[in-house]
Amino acid sequence: MSYRWEVQSREGMVQQLATNILPHGYWFYVTGVVPWHKNPVQVDQKLLWKYGAALSRQQRVRRKARGLANVHYLRWGRFWVLLATHGQHEFFDEESVAMRDVRRTPLRIDCYTLTLRRGSYLHQRDEQGQCIPDGRLHTRVQIARDVYRDLVAWYEQQACRKSVEELSRELWNLPYEPYAPVRRQFLNLLRIINQHRRTAGQPAVPPDCLRMRRKIVRVFGTETVT
Repeated sequence: MSYRWEVQSREGMVQQLATNILPHGYWFYVTGVVPWHKNPVQVDQKLLWKYGAALSRQQRVRRKARGLANVHYLRWGRFWVLLATHGQHEFFDEESVAMRDVRRTPLRIDCYTLTLRRGSYLHQRDEQGQCIPDGRLHTRVQIARDVYRDLVAWYEQQACRKSVEELSRELWNLPYEPYAPVRRQFLNLLRIINQHRRTAGQPAVPPDCLRMRRKIVRVFGTETVT
């Protein structure tokens, strides 16, 4: 059995958390940064073995059946995150001060935030036409609020100064993967740009300048714990 923890990129970290970890009940987390004077691999080994993260899927299933929590560990560069499920575990004693719940406090990964929210993804509506929540928790990946505010402020200034071609190229190359909430942020940004351009009598930027398909990236490198 081997356990992989070292993530190759920011997008890989977000992808792994959003699709493979948070949806499986790993709601409690702590984050940290490896100091520059320390070797990241030594920190990895310390945390992995202290909290017993290097387990197989079968071992995790057996622990869950006994009412014990499971822990996952990931590191990207010098940034690391530990996540735990419900149950008994020394993680909750050791990290009680720094621990957060992703359902209440978004997990920040560089310029992204991840949180869990109950959604209405089944698109069922009541008699008044309101969406009916499906009762499940869904991972929401967004551009962090402060980063997004800066984007809006920048493009409010640039909306009428640049051509349609320049704005289209810049919007297509925005360095954020278009998860569903990010796509809504993109569309809102485009709406703001076009409002300014219409007021100035300039042609609108077309919506096909926005990336709407997320790239699936390779998450892990070659490091393993055996």
